[in-house]
Amino acid sequence: QVQLVESGGGLVQAGGSLRLSCVASGSIFRLIGMRWYRQAPGKQRELVAGITTSGTTNYADSVKGRFTISRDNAKNTVYLQMSSLNPDDTAVYYCNDANFGSWGQGTQVTVSS
Repeated sequence: QVQLVESGGGLVQAGGSLRLSCVASGSIFRLIGMRWYRQAPGKQRELVAGITTSGTTNYADSVKGRFTISRDNAKNTVYLQMSSLNPDDTAVYYCNDANFGSWGQGTQVTVSS
């Protein structure tokens, strides 16, 4: 199992950008697919983006063209670069590993109009 720690959330105006980071413990990060999820108040947690061990990415339709997921295996870190943010992106963002199903504690993103 891996421990995951997210950071980078905050308050941003509509149209702004943020970069989230998720650092994983252990030495097998490069062998694990990683995902970002988000959960808005009163809504179910939803998949935002994923990246495989080979770097193949996929995105929810709602964030395509605005968000970019990437990974740095040397730093055991997965990133979520978010741009053109709008109030509908307000949520707690979580990273998740595809092998063990571990979750981080989440980081709050709030987009003001």
